[in-house]
Amino acid sequence: MNPRVTVVVPTHGRPELVRRALASVDGQLEPGEVEVVVVHDREDPDPTLAEVVPRHPLRVLVNERTPGLAGGRNTGILAATAPHVAFLDDDDEWLPGKLAAQLAAMERADAAAATCGIEVRAGDRHRTRTPVADRLTHDGFLLDRMTEVHPSTLVIERELLIAIGMVDETLPGSYAEDYDLLLRLSSVAELAVVPQTLTIVHWHRASFFAERWRTIDDALEHLLEQHPDFAGCPKGLARIRGQQAFASAATGDRRRALRLAAEATRLDWRQRRSVLALAVAAGLPASSVVRFANATGRGI
Repeated sequence: MNPRVTVVVPTHGRPELVRRALASVDGQLEPGEVEVVVVHDREDPDPTLAEVVPRHPLRVLVNERTPGLAGGRNTGILAATAPHVAFLDDDDEWLPGKLAAQLAAMERADAAAATCGIEVRAGDRHRTRTPVADRLTHDGFLLDRMTEVHPSTLVIERELLIAIGMVDETLPGSYAEDYDLLLRLSSVAELAVVPQTLTIVHWHRASFFAERWRTIDDALEHLLEQHPDFAGCPKGLARIRGQQAFASAATGDRRRALRLAAEATRLDWRQRRSVLALAVAAGLPASSVVRFANATGRGI
């Protein structure tokens, strides 16, 4: 068998959700064209998962690299035997025809990667978001994270993934590992866009305790160090500083939050995260802001 796509599914602590994700893979392409690699992170492997994907071969591995999402993704990339790698988070789903549409789009555009539209489900709220093709440039990603280009939408040539260093395992908590990958990918390759909603992204109510916010702040600082070209994109840098200001405010570090919010405002006076950071520093619960943002299909 020579599969065209290896589907990499990192998982941790979601035995029921990963089965739902795998069930959505079973209808992709023709039998023999897809292989599935499930990578268990900090947990015992579940060999019974193969029962969920009867049409495609499935391997169950253990993440033996850096613990966390980045190490899990890289374990799957290195284990892949197909020329293309597709990521699927264990709590998301694909709609029928996703992989076929993306491979066709990559061939038409002679592109090394592809994405598609998403439906964000947060509780009983559903919102669709589709990438705009002419924005998917490196400059576009510096300006805006474009959350519609979700990891669960991506199909990328395996050789290119390895050439650009795969997923950064040094990012604290694996936070923003997908954004970092998109920045590096878009600097050397074109992403084709399938303007259809073919991926369902489930947003869950997260518990952002103080240590988690510190991890986010540290990860964003690491991201800026790895991508000095943010210095040439004031609005993009303002967005990152605004996120850091919010994270600092959420941990109670009011002085750092005010300093970062002021920097973000100098860079872009319309940066809304500066205002949100100031509100949290003044006593508004960060969790309330996050819940409201998620309910509208957005993040901080």
